[in-house]
Amino acid sequence: MSQTTPIVDEPFPLPQRWGDEEIALLSQAMRQRSLFYWQGPQTEALYAAFRALYPLKYLFPCSSGTSSVHIAVMALRLKPGDEVIVPAMTDMGSVLGLLHQLLVPVFVDVEPRTYNLDPAAARAAITPKTRAILAVHLCGNPCDLDALLALAREHNLTLIEDCAQAWGAKYQGKHVGLFGDIGCWSFNDFKHLSCGDGGMVGTNRDDLGRDLTKWGDKCYNRITNVRNPDELAYNYRMSEPLSAICTAQLGKHDAIVAPRVRFGTLLTKLLADAPGVLTPIVRPGDTHSYYNFIFRLDLAVLKTTRREFAAALRAEGVNARDELPAPVYTYELFQRHNFFGGRWPVRDLGLTAMDYTTVHCPVAESYHSDNIMLPINEAMTEGYVRKVAAAVNTVARRFAA
Repeated sequence: MSQTTPIVDEPFPLPQRWGDEEIALLSQAMRQRSLFYWQGPQTEALYAAFRALYPLKYLFPCSSGTSSVHIAVMALRLKPGDEVIVPAMTDMGSVLGLLHQLLVPVFVDVEPRTYNLDPAAARAAITPKTRAILAVHLCGNPCDLDALLALAREHNLTLIEDCAQAWGAKYQGKHVGLFGDIGCWSFNDFKHLSCGDGGMVGTNRDDLGRDLTKWGDKCYNRITNVRNPDELAYNYRMSEPLSAICTAQLGKHDAIVAPRVRFGTLLTKLLADAPGVLTPIVRPGDTHSYYNFIFRLDLAVLKTTRREFAAALRAEGVNARDELPAPVYTYELFQRHNFFGGRWPVRDLGLTAMDYTTVHCPVAESYHSDNIMLPINEAMTEGYVRKVAAAVNTVARRFAA
């Protein structure tokens, strides 16, 4: 029995992510007397490499992107029950630090074609208890930072940028992470740049930056070497070997990001006429760095379901995924308010009336039900991307009403 050859007739390409550059710096680290971060040569090199791309005065390399957001939140010294506006579509890591600081994540809807925080929804969610906005540049597509910055200034709010998925992304020609009050990055294994797991948090604000280190270093004063913590902090330090890997990865920053931008942009162009396929919108002047490529299906146009569409793509050799995370507020721990041993002290003490069972973000919920994710990486070729686009176009036409 003959079998039709799939349109994408070659395996999904995978890059060799680490090599001689990382090995060289790791070898240096292995000859050191200490692998501790404070004034370590690998950490100092990491600061220099990071600032060459993201010029921030104060930096702290940490254990994960999750910890980078937590450190940023701790630096604000917010009070239990204070509210932080966050997008309904993000990773759980964006909100863990808020919960551990006894803050209240206020989930708001996203824009339908960028998948980022909707500034109008953020405005509508502001209350007298709002203290900050967490702007997550989802998938590498920059948020509408002008609108969010204006909103933050108008209401005296802090703007935190979560750039975990947005290495190399630019808003109006400038790297994201450099616009808000404090920026957060991830070196997780699945991100553009990686040391397995790690992060970076940085700011140019003196009032936030002077104590930035202590929030990830048990509130110790490394300059005086006096251990007399005056506030509650965490141990989120990065070790010298991981700093070495991160420094080498930053040396490859543009070589990793540029192909992703090129291939994501090409894929968007090639899918422009695919019936029922809604590609991500990138604002003029912005650079989407494509952590991955997510498009939505117009199921009023297509006689199919998301699952069937994704299965048809896989049958054509496309690495298509259709089981992406739901809006964060729908997770079981939010629906049960099960944050600390089955309780939520903030609500138990009357500091908030938030009830996550009543939260409803219709755009985020529809996005969750109709999106398809195509992985993108720097090992791809234009020929491979064109085959993927041909497969998506073919499947879309097959299901078009």
